[in-house]
Amino acid sequence: MRLACIDAPETAQSPYGMASRNQLMALLPLGSTVSLRVQAVDRYARSVAEVIGKGIVNLAMVQSGQAFVYRQYLGRCDRGAYLAAEGQAQAQRLGVCAVPGGITRPWDFRHGGAGYHSAGAVRAAASSSAPVSSPQTAQPTGIKTTCKQIGSFARAQELLRKGHSSLDRNGDGVACESLR
Repeated sequence: MRLACIDAPETAQSPYGMASRNQLMALLPLGSTVSLRVQAVDRYARSVAEVIGKGIVNLAMVQSGQAFVYRQYLGRCDRGAYLAAEGQAQAQRLGVCAVPGGITRPWDFRHGGAGYHSAGAVRAAASSSAPVSSPQTAQPTGIKTTCKQIGSFARAQELLRKGHSSLDRNGDGVACESLR
């Protein structure tokens, strides 16, 4: 599943990605009971949802400055609440809003924008896709591995889970689609 209406720093956007991931894990400890307000199903058959635990988790991520409002996909969420939450985080200089001028937005980072590093990152809980079950830890190597070098779709998925986000060129959570 993916978290609706927000986008959080990638784990390779150190230290912001891991801080965001840690915030999500604090809001949703392993074994938490949640309900989902499904907004859509994406082209990879993932539910795109607001997660409700002790409040709307997606909104709490923005309020804490650990995620950005994903304006492009805000249509089915409470636009006013999300934008107000982001404004409050900016005014209080919380999380990613503490950096003057802000950090590279995750959607730009995934597509090679300013600040992009080829070191891997797990499309972690803090990003727009979030496993609520078991957390994964990424150990980015800093060495860029290419799909051609891997040669196996299954191995590419394994490496993506271990933090090699450069294998997921379009940011959809699937590595080396050309190897299918």
